[in-house]
Amino acid sequence: MKRISLTLLFCASLLIIGCKNDKKDNDENKTSDTEMTQEKEVEVKKVKITLEPKSDSKLSGNVVFTQENGEVTMTAVIDGLAEGMHAIHIHESADCSTNDGSSAGGHWNPTFEQHGKWGDASGYHKGDIGNFKVDGNGNGTITMTTDKWCIGCDDDAKNIIGKAVIVHDGVDDFTSQPSGAAGTRVGCGTIKM
Repeated sequence: MKRISLTLLFCASLLIIGCKNDKKDNDENKTSDTEMTQEKEVEVKKVKITLEPKSDSKLSGNVVFTQENGEVTMTAVIDGLAEGMHAIHIHESADCSTNDGSSAGGHWNPTFEQHGKWGDASGYHKGDIGNFKVDGNGNGTITMTTDKWCIGCDDDAKNIIGKAVIVHDGVDDFTSQPSGAAGTRVGCGTIKM
């Protein structure tokens, strides 16, 4: 009888220990699943493009788009321009093949708004970035962050892949339709993965 009691006690102990280990394994799996979900949420996408000179300009530079936590940050570093203010836009086609940059088409405007200053309540194009300042050495930078763009998503009204960045020699006046009268296209870069 003692042997049967000891055997039953031993089996019961193994069963209890086994259940605790299963619970621990399940808790570890839940933690891993949570960590994986959090990693997906903070996934970072990045696209770097090189600007090429257009219209016989001396422009050079690059633009980096970084998507993180549902927002895209664009940072453009440009040199070879005349001192003063210059316009920069996203245009509708990733085509910089022509000398004057006209192959990139017009401003990217998937929501069919009037041209205007970014964020204007009366409307603006998704490609209406605005103006940036160039110093006496011909160098300029601009940075902006928005949740109105995405990198490679399924939303055609937000996806910047397949578009082009155009730099102009003039200033965007934010009112002239459809382009802001920003002047000659002096730089172009295609936004591709």
